[in-house]
Amino acid sequence: MFDKGDCLIEVLPYIKKFFKKTMVIKYGGAAMIDENLKNSFSKDVSLLKYIGINPIIVHGGGPAIGKTLQQLNMESKFHGGLRITDEATMEVVVMVLAGKVNKEIVLKINQNGGKAVGVSGVDASIIQAKKKLVEDVDLGLVGDVELVNPMILNHLSEDGYIPVVAPIGVDENGKRYNINADSVASAIAISLKAEKLIFLTDSDGVLDKNGELVSSVNIKNIDNMINDSVIYGGMIPKILSSKEAIENGVKKVHIINGTKVHSLLEEIFTLTGIGTEIHEDE
Repeated sequence: MFDKGDCLIEVLPYIKKFFKKTMVIKYGGAAMIDENLKNSFSKDVSLLKYIGINPIIVHGGGPAIGKTLQQLNMESKFHGGLRITDEATMEVVVMVLAGKVNKEIVLKINQNGGKAVGVSGVDASIIQAKKKLVEDVDLGLVGDVELVNPMILNHLSEDGYIPVVAPIGVDENGKRYNINADSVASAIAISLKAEKLIFLTDSDGVLDKNGELVSSVNIKNIDNMINDSVIYGGMIPKILSSKEAIENGVKKVHIINGTKVHSLLEEIFTLTGIGTEIHEDE
């Protein structure tokens, strides 16, 4: 028989361990679209805040950008998975990410018991960016993170708020850049020396060639796992970002399935978790 008391007692050591620690959460995929999952996520991060953990949310919004461009009869062009972003497209990116998507997430968290504040990387120059350079094509206003200024994020967290960050950066000349949200989440986690960086995806985590979940990955094994195609495809960039984060002070990285209700709480507050934990030798 399920015992709610035992369940609560099991959670207590984790609450004590993570009290006042920072967790950066990359929010994306189906968890941003399905209404039930949006409510579940909002309740989860609100609970984290109330028990003394400091969640910081970094969100994507590619499908919403694509939909708005289509409505405006503007073409979406991609290279290597990145949206080619000219001046007109950048205006839409800012409008959708910093306006529509960001404020919808803030509203949903506030409706579910939290106190969220939405910002973009432009605010207080949180994300200083530079143009992303690739061979053979000009991506336009697509950027890389050059530097994170986390002061405003720290102030918001200390004052009891949940920061929600749109992945837009700005350079020293005031030019805005569209930046991959995974990269922004990793850079913010590094700047804050976060306890955890958590990626919400539409899969259970890292899956091997047989489709089985790899529950734990040591960063020293990552290169071999990529070479052996245990880690492959779209998971490679997330894994490499995870490795970089851990090498630069983040304690652990988790890749979990955001399509499951309360997956965030299950990963943080249970011994086995539900996704893939990426770590270094302790």
